[in-house]
Amino acid sequence: MTAPAPTTPLTPAERRIARGVVLGKSPREIADAETLSLHTVRTHMQTMRRKLLCPERCTLAVLTHRLLRADEATAPVPDTPAPDLSAEQTNVLRAVTEHSAPLDIARGAGIAPADLRAALGRLLADTGVPDTTLLVTRAHGWGLLAAEQPRTVRSGADR
Repeated sequence: MTAPAPTTPLTPAERRIARGVVLGKSPREIADAETLSLHTVRTHMQTMRRKLLCPERCTLAVLTHRLLRADEATAPVPDTPAPDLSAEQTNVLRAVTEHSAPLDIARGAGIAPADLRAALGRLLADTGVPDTTLLVTRAHGWGLLAAEQPRTVRSGADR
């Protein structure tokens, strides 16, 4: 396994915005809470993506994972125990942390693209979260994305 590329530390203002992202707030909600303009929040988010080596248009789930993995934000302690995820669900979870495009998520999870929506829906239902950003936050809090956990990928014959 390779070590993650070094990133540039966030400023205190970026960390406050990062906290809002990790909590699943929209850019508008973050702007209101921090009494900033929406433009300023989006600019900070763009800078955070660059500093964390995220693709320019990565999803908030990918950004959240990078923020938490780089210790630039802290996941809140979940109020529920970690669910027992299947190998497929673990693969979908990991793919959501790495990819933004649905086709790339499906490929990363080792499932057919046509099955992604249903697989993601089951994963969200089984974890009790409404969206992928909060899924990533909660998964970090549960310790489901620890580096030492092996990733299972099914071969094409298994599909």
